[in-house]
Amino acid sequence: MRVVAAPDKFRGTATARQVAAAIGEAAWEADWDADEVPLADGGDGLLDVFGGPNRTTVVTGPLGEPVEAPWRLARRTAVIEMARASGTAVIGGAEHNDAVAATSAGTGELILTAVDQGARRIIVGLGGSATTDGGLGAIQAIGSAVKLRGIDVVVGCDVRTGFVDAAEVFGPQKGATAAQVALLTRRLERLAAMYDQEYGVDVTVLEGAGSAGGVAGGLAALGATLVPGFDVVAEEVGLDERLVGADLVVTGEGFVDEQSYEGKVVGGVVELARKAGVPVLVVAGQVFDGMGDRAPTVSLTERFGAERSLGEPLRCVREVVGERLRADAARGAARR
Repeated sequence: MRVVAAPDKFRGTATARQVAAAIGEAAWEADWDADEVPLADGGDGLLDVFGGPNRTTVVTGPLGEPVEAPWRLARRTAVIEMARASGTAVIGGAEHNDAVAATSAGTGELILTAVDQGARRIIVGLGGSATTDGGLGAIQAIGSAVKLRGIDVVVGCDVRTGFVDAAEVFGPQKGATAAQVALLTRRLERLAAMYDQEYGVDVTVLEGAGSAGGVAGGLAALGATLVPGFDVVAEEVGLDERLVGADLVVTGEGFVDEQSYEGKVVGGVVELARKAGVPVLVVAGQVFDGMGDRAPTVSLTERFGAERSLGEPLRCVREVVGERLRADAARGAARR
C-alpha cells in the first residue's frame, strides 16, 4: 500500500520536508510505501520545497539595510521567496517594522539578478512580507518592463485579496496603525491608477493582486502572471500524477482554519485527493471549530496536549499517521 505525504510546514515547529519525512517514517514502520511531497502555498517555505537555495545575493532589505537573500537557480528556472528579501522575519518581526516606509526593492533586485544570471522562468513566492508598497519598490529596482521581456515570471499568491484591500487586511499584521492603514490604502489607490495609465493593467480586477501588500499587483503590471501559490507548487512537483493509485494522502499544517481551505495547501490537497478518489487525512497542530468537518482531521493539541504537540510535533505526527496506516492495512487484509 502507498501513502502520499503532502504536508505544508507546521509554522514555528517543523518544515514541510520534516513533516513529510515523519509521515514517511510512519509508513516504513507500518510496511507501507511512501511518496514524500512537501508542499507550500507560495509563501515562506517555497524555497525548501523546490530543493533549497543555491544562490545568495545581497539586496536592499525592507527598511533599507543590506540583506543576504538566498534564492535558487536550476535549469534556467529561478525560485525567489519574497520573505527572504523583504519579509518581517529579516527585521526581527512586525514590531520592528515601519509599515509605511517598508519597501519591496530587495525582491525586485533578486528578480533582476536572476535575469542577469540566465533565468528564463522566475517563480516568485509571496508571503511573510513586511511591505504594503504596492510593489513600487520592486518595480523601481527592476527599472523597466523591457528587462522582463521574454521572461516568464510566475507569481505564487497565497491569498485572494484585492490590490487596494491589502492595507486594511494585512497592514495591522505588519505593524500599521489605523491611521497608517488609511494612508496606505490611499497610496494603493494612487498606484493602481498609475499602473493602469503607465502599463495598461488594471490591477484592481486581478484576484490576489493584494498579496504581499500589493507586490503581486505591481509585478502583474510588468507582465507577470498571478497564480495561486499552491497551484504553482502542485504543478511543479506533479502532485496530480503522484496521487494516481495511492491508498491514502496525508496533508496538514500548524493551524487549520477557514483560510486553510481558501487557496492554501490543506484545501488544495483535499480537493485534488477527492478528484482522484483517494482517501485523505489532515493532521494539524491545532484545528479551529468546524474545520474538522471538511475532511478526516486530527488535532495534535487535542490528542497529545499543547506541551507535547509543540515540543515533539514530528513524533506526534508519526504516531497519528502510523495508527491510521495500520488500521487501513488491517481493513484491507480483512476484505481480502
